[in-house]
Amino acid sequence: MMTAARPADTGLAGPGELDRYPYAETPGVDRGAPPAWDGEAELSRAGRRAAGSRGRGLHGQLVQQLGQMIVSGDLGADRPLVPEEIGQRFEVSRTVVRESLRVLEAKGLVSARPNVGTRVRPVSDWNLLDPDIIEWRAFGPQRDDQRRELCELRWTIEPLAARLAAGHGREDVQQRLADMAEIMGHALAQGDSLTFSRADAEFHSLLLQVAGNRMLEHLAGIVSSALHVSGAPSGGCDRPTEAGVGHHLRIVDAVGAGDAAGAEAAMRQLLVAHPDVERVVPAPREH
Repeated sequence: MMTAARPADTGLAGPGELDRYPYAETPGVDRGAPPAWDGEAELSRAGRRAAGSRGRGLHGQLVQQLGQMIVSGDLGADRPLVPEEIGQRFEVSRTVVRESLRVLEAKGLVSARPNVGTRVRPVSDWNLLDPDIIEWRAFGPQRDDQRRELCELRWTIEPLAARLAAGHGREDVQQRLADMAEIMGHALAQGDSLTFSRADAEFHSLLLQVAGNRMLEHLAGIVSSALHVSGAPSGGCDRPTEAGVGHHLRIVDAVGAGDAAGAEAAMRQLLVAHPDVERVVPAPREH
């Protein structure tokens, strides 16, 4: 049976799953119950998009391995991909190979043409906003480019999303944002960076979803994927900090008060790690 380079199931939290990750218990400390997150369908679309095509079983593993090999450059541009050879190498059926290549073709990584076969496409043809490709690039030789590009993308869209979200005045959204910020505070107190980063991702995805702009909403899965891949808080710090939680709380207050300028300013402050660094992105996880 084929063995994937990395597990196909990333173990990331999906919508409505934050409460499945218990906080570390500290003797003598009453941490209180974390806010509930019901994961209503309206607010869960980004999480589903962030999951991308990460499937389980042979099909998902083959997509993962071939995708990583293409993105890393092990399979260079215009390299022919022969289904029979792939099947023999990874010990999978023709059906599994065919379905995997179709997934990669949809991501712009390969192209299939009559009398030419399947070939790897150049980087300029890749769907760089695909959550899987974001993840694969984060672990490959394009890691630095991925960090910079995600940084610039987030700096461009998230302050705008915060400004727009402040104009919608939805109490349910205000409560959900407050819940995520509270979860982050609990996680910080318990030293639980994993729960912190998952709540952080939900917070930022939610802001993009409720900005009232469908194109921004579509990018929610990308930001969520970027944060999940990094495994680090949104401000680019080495670990969760009280300052980071404070910035999130200021965003919550500004959104709740309908203060568009305040929400935008608080988001920009959150995305800046320290004075001599204008923009930051999360550091990729260690293997």
